[in-house]
Amino acid sequence: MKTVIYGLRNCDACRVAAKALPGAELRDVRRDGVPREVLRAAFENFGNAILNRRSATWRSLGEAARSGDPIELIAAHPVLMKRPLIVSGDAIHLGWSEGTKRALGA
Repeated sequence: MKTVIYGLRNCDACRVAAKALPGAELRDVRRDGVPREVLRAAFENFGNAILNRRSATWRSLGEAARSGDPIELIAAHPVLMKRPLIVSGDAIHLGWSEGTKRALGA
């Protein structure tokens, strides 16, 4: 089962997740983006929780942009996605919480 971590190489939580999950591939969302099907699955599972509303990028957006489609917003500004987004087989996890660690055996 392949595990892919979508996040940022300089994000502490993403680096900790990558270290705890040997063999997982860390894909930098700034450089590589996030496939639309992964964004759709994340949105179906987590709704608007996939948006990092505490980021400087979010605060810099106008109200019209903020009210747009979250998938399109993350596609245009990948750093708006909460991190890490971890895809392991058919399972998808958002954040590096205790529940995520248990589910992934980390």
